[in-house]
Formats: sequence, C-alpha cells, structure tokens
Amino acid sequence: MAMRPPVSVPTLSRRAKVVIGAIAVLLVLFTAIGTLTNVYVDYLWFDETGFTEVFWTELQTRALLFAVAGVATGGLTALAIHLAYRFRPTFRPMSLEQQNLERYRQSIEPRRTLVLTSVAVVLGLFAGFTAQGSWETWLQFRNSTDFGRVDPEFGLDISFFVFDYPFYRLLLGFGFAIVILALIGSLLTHYVFGGLRLQTPGQKLTGAAMVQLSVLLGLFVALKAVAYWLDRYALVYSDRGGLFTGASYTDVNALLPAKTILVFAAAVCAVAFLANVVVRNFRLPAAALVLLLISSLVIGVAYPAIVQQFVVRPSANEREADFIARAIESTRQAYGLADVRYVDYAQQETGEEVDPTAALAELRNDTETIPNARLLDPNVLSATFTARQQIRNVYGFPEKLDIDRYTINGETQDYVVAVRELNSQGLSENQDTWINRHTVYTHGNGFVAAPANQVVAGQEGGEPRFTTRDLPTRGTIEVSDDGARIYYGELMQDYSVVGAPEGGEPREFDLPEGSDGEGQINNTYDGRGGVEIGSFFRQLTFAIFYRERNFLLSSAVNDASKVLYVRDPMDRVEKAAPFLTVDGDPYPAVIDGRVQWILDGYTTSGSYPYAEQMELGEAATDALTGTGTTALPNETFNYIRNSVKATVDAYDGTVTLYEWDTEDPVLQTYMKAFPGLVEPREDMSSDLVSHVRYPEDLFKVQRDILTRYHVSDPGDFYSGNDRWAVPADPTQDTQEPQPPYYILAQRPGDPQASFQLTSALNAFRRENLSSFVSASSAPETYGQIQVLTLPGNTPFRGPQQVQQSFITNNQVRPDLTLFNSAESRAVFGNLLTLPIGDNGLLYVEPLYVEGTGENSFPLLQKVLVNYGDRVGYANTLAEALDQVFGAGAGQAAVDNDGAPAPTDQPDAPATPAPPADGGTADTPSTPEMQSAVQAINSALAALETAQRNGDFAGQGQALEDLQAAVTAYQTAQAQAATTPGG
Repeated sequence: MAMRPPVSVPTLSRRAKVVIGAIAVLLVLFTAIGTLTNVYVDYLWFDETGFTEVFWTELQTRALLFAVAGVATGGLTALAIHLAYRFRPTFRPMSLEQQNLERYRQSIEPRRTLVLTSVAVVLGLFAGFTAQGSWETWLQFRNSTDFGRVDPEFGLDISFFVFDYPFYRLLLGFGFAIVILALIGSLLTHYVFGGLRLQTPGQKLTGAAMVQLSVLLGLFVALKAVAYWLDRYALVYSDRGGLFTGASYTDVNALLPAKTILVFAAAVCAVAFLANVVVRNFRLPAAALVLLLISSLVIGVAYPAIVQQFVVRPSANEREADFIARAIESTRQAYGLADVRYVDYAQQETGEEVDPTAALAELRNDTETIPNARLLDPNVLSATFTARQQIRNVYGFPEKLDIDRYTINGETQDYVVAVRELNSQGLSENQDTWINRHTVYTHGNGFVAAPANQVVAGQEGGEPRFTTRDLPTRGTIEVSDDGARIYYGELMQDYSVVGAPEGGEPREFDLPEGSDGEGQINNTYDGRGGVEIGSFFRQLTFAIFYRERNFLLSSAVNDASKVLYVRDPMDRVEKAAPFLTVDGDPYPAVIDGRVQWILDGYTTSGSYPYAEQMELGEAATDALTGTGTTALPNETFNYIRNSVKATVDAYDGTVTLYEWDTEDPVLQTYMKAFPGLVEPREDMSSDLVSHVRYPEDLFKVQRDILTRYHVSDPGDFYSGNDRWAVPADPTQDTQEPQPPYYILAQRPGDPQASFQLTSALNAFRRENLSSFVSASSAPETYGQIQVLTLPGNTPFRGPQQVQQSFITNNQVRPDLTLFNSAESRAVFGNLLTLPIGDNGLLYVEPLYVEGTGENSFPLLQKVLVNYGDRVGYANTLAEALDQVFGAGAGQAAVDNDGAPAPTDQPDAPATPAPPADGGTADTPSTPEMQSAVQAINSALAALETAQRNGDFAGQGQALEDLQAAVTAYQTAQAQAATTPGG
C-alpha cells in the first residue's frame, strides 16, 4: 500500500512572525509589570503597617509550595515521558497503524526537547498555581498545636483531624495527579513511538513499555491503599446518619472494617503490579485488580448498605444513640457551646401563659431592664443622623449605625453611635475632580452618639437626643482633635494623597468654619498612616497601579506626600491577618480620646470531627446582611472561635490584634507561624475591654446550632420533637432570619444589668416562642451564654405573632393608615424581647414615621408593648406600659434608675385610637367610646373604598371623619377615666 504524502502546513511570513513575537513580548512585559507593581504596592502597605513578616511568610510559603508542586508534577511527568521515549523500540513492525503514526514521529523528533520542556513547564505551572493556594494547610500542618481532646473512635488528638489530615489528603491528591499524568504521558509516548501497538498484529507491548506501565499502575494502586487508610479517618465527617455528622453505626461496624480490608487488598494488588516487572505478564496484576474492584463493591458498598437497611434502619434511634451523643458533644465543643446555661423560665403551675399580677410586681422591682429599654433602632436611623448631623455634603454615615455602651457620671447606658465619615459619593459635580476627591476631601470628622432610650420632645419630637455631636465634636464623650479626624472608615473606598512640605499651605478640608466664626479650616495630615511617595519611582509605581497620571503631573503630589489606601477597617484586618475571618459589622468606640474601630476576628476550620458542617455565609445571614453589614464568605466550616479582637485607629490606621481566646489551638498554631503578629490579651487597656462586645456573626451561627443541639438526649434528638427555629424578621418584608439585638438588661439570676446580644427562638415550623438566648458582653462575664427555655405546653407568642397583634390592633390600625400615605410611611423599628424578672418576656417595638419626599428621615412617634395577650400603644414607653400593667406602672418602671422623665419623650401625635371591643388597655368601655369605635371603623372602611377607587375627594373626607372619630374617642376615654366606678 502506498504511503500517504505528507500534509503541507501553511507557514507565516517573516514579518508576521516578527509582529506576533513583538505582541507576545509586549503582553508578557505588561503582565509582568502589572503583577510586579501589585506585589510592590502590597509590600509597601505591609511595610507601612509593620506587618512585613506576614507578607514574607505568606509569599515564601506560596513560593515553596509552587516550586515543590511544580517541579514534582512537571519534572516527574517529563521524566516518565523521557523514559518512554528513551526505551522506544528501534524497529517497529510495518502496519497501517504505524504508517499513520510515522508523520507524527517525524514532526516530534526534531522538536522533542522543546515539546518535553513545554509539557513539563505547563503542567508544573498548573500544579504550582494549584498548590500555592493551600499555603494555610501547610502552615497549619507545620505548626500544629494539640487540642488536648481525643476523638472517641480512633483515640487521636483532634489536632490530627484539623491540621494533619487535610495536609495528608493534599499530598495524596498531588500523588494521584502525578501518577495519572505520568501514566497518560507514557501511554501516549509509547503509542506514538511504537511501544504500544493497539491495531498491529502480534505483541501489543514491548518489554520496556510493560515494565514502565506496571510500575506506574503499581504506584497508583499503592496510593489507593493509602487512600483507603485515610478514608478510615474520614468517617468522622460522614453524613450517613442523616440527622447528625460523624461516624454512624454502619460506618463503625461495617465500613471501617471494610476499609481496613481494602487497604491490604490494594497493597497486594500493588505488589502484583510491581512483580510484573519481573514476570512481565499482565494476567496476575489484572486478576488482582479485578479482585480489588469486586472487593470494593461488595465489602465497601454492598455490605454497608445491607447493614444500614436491615440492621440500623428498623431501630435507628437505638443503634445510633451512642453516635448521636458523640455528635452532640463534639458539635457543642466545636461551636463554643459546651458551657451554655439553661434556665427554666416562666414555668407556671397553673398552665397559664403569663401571670400579669406577678409580672407587675417584677416590673415595679425592675431597676435595670425597663429603664434601659432601647427605643432607637440603629438599623433605621442612618437617615436621621445624616439629616441632623451630616453638616456638609462631603460627609456621611453608614447605612447601619452601631450600638455601644458608655459610663457617663457613673451611669452606664447604651448609645447609638456613628462617626461622621468622608463620603466621596456625596461630592457635587463641581467638587468631583481628581484634586478634590483625592487631595482636598481626604477625611471625615467627628463622633456622634445618642442615648438609645431617649428622644427629643417639642417641635423636633422623635429625634435622637444627641449628647455627643457637631463640629468640632462636643458633648459628654470626650474626643481629641486628632482622634476625631476619620481617615479610615467603612465608607472610604478611595485613596487619598495627603501631606505638605514644611511650612506649606494646608489643603485638606477639615472644618466648615472655626470656633470664632472664621471661614473654612484646612489641615495637613501628620499621622503615621500612609505610604510615602516622595520619590519619582514611587510616584510612577502608584501612577501605574491606579492608572492615574496625576501622580506624576499634579503639584499636589510633593516630596512630603503619602498615599492612604486599604482604608476600610475590615480590609485592613483581613490583610494584616489573612488567616482570620472578620465579623461583618465593625463598630467605632472612643478609647482614651481617640476613635478606634473594633473588629472581631474568627479562626475557623472545616475538619473538626463529629461536628455538624455549615456554610459560614449562609449561617451568618439575617434580614440586614448586605444593608450596612458585610456578608461572610460562604465557606464550609464546622469549628469557629472568636479568637482575636482587633482595633484600627481611625486617624492613623494602626492595626492591632489581641489574643482574645487564649485557649484556641487554631490561633496558637497561626501565632507560631506568624510570631509577634498577635499581642497578648493583657495588653488591652481597661477602656478598650469595656467596649468589646459579643460578635453578631458568631452569635448567629451559635443560635442556629442551638436550635438542634440544645437537646442532650440522643432519642429526643433523633425524634426532633424539641427542635427550635430562628424566626423570620417580623418588621421586614422577608423570610430572612431576625437579626440579634444588643440590649442593656438584667438577666435572670444576675445582680445587675449587662450589655448583651439577644435573640428569640421559636418552636420548629411554628410561630410560638420556645426560648430566649443571650450572650454577655460584660468584661466579667463575657461570652457566657444563657438560654431561657419556656414551657413547651404553653403557647407563648413569638415575634411574628406579636407583630401581627400590633398591626391588627384597633388602636394601631388607624394610625398606620394615616402614616402610610402619599406624604409619609410607617417604619417599624427592632422588635426587642426583654425578660422581666423570672416571670415573662416583654416585647417592645418603636414605631417611626418617615416622609416620602427627598431627604426625609424617620422620627419616633409611638411605642408598642406586648406582654402575654396584652398590647400597649402610646406616645411613650411609660404610657404603653401603663396600658398593659395599669396606671402608674410604666412611669415607675421607667424612672426606677433615674431615667429621663416623659418630657424627654416625643410629644403625642394627634391620632391615638381605641382598642377593639374596649381594647387591651386598662380603660373602661362606655357607650360613647363604643359609638366612637364604630365611627372609626366606618371612616376606615370609607377610606379603604376611596383609595381603591382612586377617589381623592373621598379620601380627604374619610380622613376628616377619622380624625373627628378619634378625637371623640379620646374625649370619651378621658371622661370615663375621671368618672368614679367608670
């Protein structure tokens, strides 16, 4: 048969080759310059902040893993291909298959070194890039710290599973990859060069090919034996039990012995393949391989399935009891819930939901919780703070404000706090130039605080009572001039160029006017923050990095200039400590006269044995995530600790990390890898410690775990008859979980009030309340979690039911109709749950009204209260409590610790309305009141009809009738209250 003529391949002209080569060189050059610039700018940031050890440790670790994995993968694969080529047959039998392969051999032969090098480089780069991403796995393995606890099945310290096992799996994965790539490369090489003849009659493999393939297959099966051995330890992460994580009855009694048997079976199979180097007959290793496959199916799959189906499933609650107990204990340990204090709360012998008489006594005796009941919702008031304290358009406040506590004149109160940050998005068109954006408007200024339980009366009724405010900052919380300047904050995403030569004119906008009425005051930054860019090389570097020529051309950039970048506190902490996951809600506090951002850092792991696996981002999501708080990454984990408290100075950007959890082995491991990075807990000042608070994201994770793992009995856990659920936020049109709330309250059994993070929990798939969880932020009891468990046979109202009772109440409905109009809308604040002594839970919710026009902001207008089946709705908390517990009860409770009198509360809006059928308030029902109620209902019906028909005149008339009916009701109510026996 005639040979086919070689196929001609079109070639490029010399000019085309030069052009393509030049383009390729330029692309490589630009890529290299961009990459090196990014790395250098990163290094400058670490050098400026004093964390160069972090930069070099991470870079060296990544480089080490890149080099080892790259050389091992590329080198060993290239070696296998080279050996296959080296031992190719000298003579090949003539056949159509070999004739067709000849042209490929002729193309490869002259370029075999280039081809082999290219293969090695490409595979090495791919493996290196993959391996360097596991730098934390290597550091954890290298610096492993014992947990001091052993797993119940294998008797190994937990550190083996958290630190060692992931690294062994990483090595095994690369081992499999190298062997498979080498095997594929060898097979292709042997096939192209005649060592493997698939279609040629006679011998299919040469002796050299058989030896090489036998060795590679033997190595593959040997690695499989190692994999079977490691699979034994992977049983601690099994989800075969369905309801729990960890080794189940079937895993321990069927799959564990099977994996052990398969280890030896795979080892025998590997020996058979290696023996084939001498025997050179694939029948024996092939038989061993078939036996291994059959064994893996029979004893590794079928047998466990039979045990699960016929032994476990008929009596799973009994068979799995010991393993469920393991999962409960381990999950509690992994999520920091081993020492939760459970309190049987509001247990009534009578079976009644609540005892109002006993509650009234508790209310009158309460000196801590009610006086500090929070009426200002930090999630609602950003627009109010902006309207009253923005001062200039270049300033702004975050979408979500924060809650903290301060002790002023010996009295501790919680405050809604915020810093007046620079908001570049607020620049006008005339202001928005590069000079203004980056060199003039460089920082915010001022700290703003308002007591969380007070508002202003008078014409500005419903506004927060700002006790620290204005520019320069003045008020009860003292802030120094430098400490009040905000160069680092949540709104600052742009870079700023600061600094001026000695004696130079200040150009940074600082204050709108001086204290003596003089004009705008400018300032020159003199803090430690920022990277110096006085040299031409650094100016060029940042011009490339930001793609901005003004670094080279503008006179605002001088020998004394610095660049401030990475200005968000979260970004700074995550960059300084890349092994931490940072809580999504940093908050500002005044520490020793300076504004400091306080952040919570978590160490996490996904390898804690027997602990339930969760998705971090999903578990930490609530109705407010993404609206003022940052969502956490959605990574799989099953161990978490709030191991680090971090601060970021708002003026100079200094990042300080403190070891908060001194018993966390994960943090201790990283502290070995990064010595000196984290400072001892003892270095925290008492002022700083007084402002730390229990972190929200951790609490959200823990309350989710508590919904299932509060149960200690394995049988009850299996049946799931006491499961809880996180309620949906009743104040938002969403099914996302209700956010936890910070309150200053006295927990049952505690001698005084403490700042705590709280959440209500419902019964599973029901809206009834089952428990109330609180985590203390007080320094002396920090981290103590208390769960008030409510009697299961009593239908306590949950948040959704309470909210429903509010919006359907006949006192509330008329006002909601008036508030929700073309000019305004009602805004419900946070629904707080407050324990009252040992008797019951009081719900308190503020109601705001916000205009619909531009620059409108919400004002507090009403307070809603619920206790048991009673609803209070009034202008002040005291009046609402009076409606629930009787005249005088509310004011006595609110004034118990000297809290502000009602005059500090908002003036009464003009539209209070009566309860249905006499209502829930303690007021008598008279014929006049009933007549007024009927008139209100008629006016509401007329209003609804007019709105549905688009009858604006009818709406106006209905509103007038409604106001007249409400006035008549108020008059009748007042007369009834003053009538003896009425």
